[in-house]
Amino acid sequence: MTARDASPSLPQPDVPRIGKARGGKARRRWPYIGAAVLIVLIVVGLLPKPITVETAVVTRETLRVTIEEEGRTRVKNRYVVAAPVAGHMRRIDLKPGAAVKAGVTALTVLETSGADLLDARSLAQAEARVRAAEAARDQAAAREEGARASAALARSELERVQALYSQMSISRQDLDVAVTRARTTAEEGRAAEFGSKIAAFELEQTRALLLRGSPDAADNLAGLPVFSPVDGRVLRVFQESARNVFAGTSLLEVGDPMDLEVIIEVLSRDGVAIEEGSVVFLEQWGGPQPLEARVRLVEPSAFTKISALGVEEQRVTVVADFVSSVERRPTLGDAYRVEARIVIWEGAETITVPAAALFQRAGKWCAFVIAGGEARLRTVRVGRSNGVGTQVLEGLATGEVVVVYPGDAVADGRSVRVLARE
Repeated sequence: MTARDASPSLPQPDVPRIGKARGGKARRRWPYIGAAVLIVLIVVGLLPKPITVETAVVTRETLRVTIEEEGRTRVKNRYVVAAPVAGHMRRIDLKPGAAVKAGVTALTVLETSGADLLDARSLAQAEARVRAAEAARDQAAAREEGARASAALARSELERVQALYSQMSISRQDLDVAVTRARTTAEEGRAAEFGSKIAAFELEQTRALLLRGSPDAADNLAGLPVFSPVDGRVLRVFQESARNVFAGTSLLEVGDPMDLEVIIEVLSRDGVAIEEGSVVFLEQWGGPQPLEARVRLVEPSAFTKISALGVEEQRVTVVADFVSSVERRPTLGDAYRVEARIVIWEGAETITVPAAALFQRAGKWCAFVIAGGEARLRTVRVGRSNGVGTQVLEGLATGEVVVVYPGDAVADGRSVRVLARE
């Protein structure tokens, strides 16, 4: 037995098993962690998903409310040339579009062969017609002078108004009124000039018939030429071949095809809202750009028209004058079809929202505004609308984003995702 073996054995201290204790606690936590993750996943899965919506921005722009109807062009001043007496009409060689000059271009010749000889009674009636034609000529001349004076006064007033408008002393509305008055008086002057020419032509015709109807007239057996009463072009030829005609038979129609107006038939309830001087945009007429016109007259009497669906409608005729120059419409002629948009209200710098973003709830207009990724219900007060955009008086501000075409799934506080635009 050695000394080493004989040494008394010392007690060994207890060393704890740290690694095994920690591993056991971690293993006991995993079920709780898994349960927590599962609960979170279930909650996330049960949460409503954001819905995709289409949006638009509230803007400040010019808003126009218009009435859209079909229209047609019409020569403003036209004249139907009729046979002054009965006789044999020679063939009319002129075709539609041929240029004519007042008192120079012979439209046709009537061979009366003495049929226009007048007895004492007819001679007295012819003399009375000459005096009446002279009075009509003088009246037309006076009307022409008055129209010219009114046009000159309107032009000078327009110049003064334009000067004041350039100095910001008057409103845009005052300028528009002055422009409309100047254009209206100018058109009235042209119409009066046309009427004066017609009155002079009719006086010459009655005098010629009186001279030819005298028993001692030397040329009562010669042909009676019929001249054009106005400068312009032939619009229609009613009687082309040679034939016997009665007094008053329509032969052809002449006028200036560049002097056009627009005839628009609108519903009577829409015609009430149209005012004189309203702007009219003419589209789909065959040119690249819309033409502009101004309303001159809304006829006071309506008429009944059957629509394509067989519905009776009360319509009224609106007459508008072209503002666009002739150079912009060189090929536009008589009775051509156009699409007319008549402006009945216009507002500049108007807060506008798409009409598709508005809906009614409990009798009030509402819209959904996007804020923080959520849709917020907003009550608004609206004004005018043209079917595409709507004027907003209260409830929305420029730059806010609203939901367009909101469905039943969109609700207040619902998370939304904006549809990306291409």
